[in-house]
Amino acid sequence: MSEVTGRGGRRSPRVRAARPSEYVILGGVELRHLEYFVAVAAERSFTRAAGRLHVVQSAVSSAISALERELGAVLFERGAQRFSLTDAGEALLPRARATLDAAQSARDAVNEVGRELHGSVAVGCLTGVGGIDFAGLLGEFHRTHPRVRLRLRAATWDGSAGLARSLVDGEVDVAFLGIGGRPFPHLRTRLLVRIPQVVVVPADHPLARQDSVTLAEVADEPFIDYPLGYANRTANDAAFRAAGLERVIGMEVTDVGVAADFASHGLGVTILPTHTVPRTPLCRALPVTDQSLEWSLHLATAEQRRVSSATAALMAMVDDHLTLPG
Repeated sequence: MSEVTGRGGRRSPRVRAARPSEYVILGGVELRHLEYFVAVAAERSFTRAAGRLHVVQSAVSSAISALERELGAVLFERGAQRFSLTDAGEALLPRARATLDAAQSARDAVNEVGRELHGSVAVGCLTGVGGIDFAGLLGEFHRTHPRVRLRLRAATWDGSAGLARSLVDGEVDVAFLGIGGRPFPHLRTRLLVRIPQVVVVPADHPLARQDSVTLAEVADEPFIDYPLGYANRTANDAAFRAAGLERVIGMEVTDVGVAADFASHGLGVTILPTHTVPRTPLCRALPVTDQSLEWSLHLATAEQRRVSSATAALMAMVDDHLTLPG
């Protein structure tokens, strides 16, 4: 510190200009900007991101523009046929998620002092496969922690594989997904229940007179199955490969109830979890004797993302709401 001469000849200390703090990474950037950026990156749309955030689209556009000005880089490629992250956007995304996770961790620490959970939990799930009473689980959680906002995202056309990506991308905090073979990378998973499956044929099918079947007996039938990415489709494909057989998928559906209806009306054969086989004289369920068609339902979170206190509280309730297939 140097000195300067003031009035009366007295010397006063000269205060040096403060150096920029090493902890100031993005001086003009708010957490809100990063939250909006992550939402747009996940939805690949300003309109859908605004809906997810419950704000007007202009607020999202303004936040992204402010973030791009602060960083001096374009974060999204925008075009009539293309909307994607630029290289700069790809570089920012994991750091933005980490920053938001850290901020939520700070909020959780403060909220835990008052012993009442706040925040939100985004849950990804498969529908119609059984193994867990989702309504009972979420209902109990809401009654116990009413200040936590729940958001549920059902699996879409790519099933469990899509849920796994949503976890890694930060779109959901915890997911209930199926695993029919090798586990998904970058996830922490815990086995909840195993889901046995059976072949279902129309009641007037020649095989309906049997008590069981082998895969060879049904390999030439038109199959009603699920899209690639669904755990039950993965398990089914693996079983046929193990038996050295090929089959033809005549129809793809995303709902076990639809698959059962189609099979009941003679549109093909299907493979269903045992507990979802309809009690109707229109179809017949046959166990497979030569290969396992089993897959398993798992509870999953992303390895690289912190589990919030609210998410951990939901996960702690899961075991009380498991249902046995069959």
